[in-house]
Amino acid sequence: MQTFLAITLTFLTSLAGFSPPVVRAEMFVQACFSPAGECSVHILNAVDGAQQEILVAMYAFTSMPLAQALVRARERGVAVRVILDPRFDAKSGNSVSGFLGAAGIPIAQVAGRARGNQRAGLMHQKFVVVDRAMLASGSYNWTHAADNFNHENLLIFRSAGPLAEEFRREFLRLWDEQP
Repeated sequence: MQTFLAITLTFLTSLAGFSPPVVRAEMFVQACFSPAGECSVHILNAVDGAQQEILVAMYAFTSMPLAQALVRARERGVAVRVILDPRFDAKSGNSVSGFLGAAGIPIAQVAGRARGNQRAGLMHQKFVVVDRAMLASGSYNWTHAADNFNHENLLIFRSAGPLAEEFRREFLRLWDEQP
């Protein structure tokens, strides 16, 4: 059973020295749980409906159907960019980064921060922003295992302009961190 919730959120955005502006937005939220929820179907529908921009930050990305959907979007003229974790990408024999890169989709590999002489942390984000209005985020990686075996969650926010914009800013901040 799929349940949609309509909620109104108030966003406070602060700028140094200024009173925070208040933004109210009504959005629709849907929860999806794998393995039974077929979360990839919801992502495929969003990607296939994209008209302007798709920004993906994903720790583990091995799903060829989702990769193919991103390529189709790019072929329709949608701006697509992907951020991946370099360690997962390097050790996974099933990563789709080569496929996406060959299709002309810009990919950034961004690690987490290093402290002292310790190796860098993970880029453990898992979200997609579509057309600055739809956001999907949760524990759900874009993998066959996430869809078919793992217990994972995905929250899908539609008509989520202000929230989607917060995630878009985080994506752009991460994008600027690439070496």
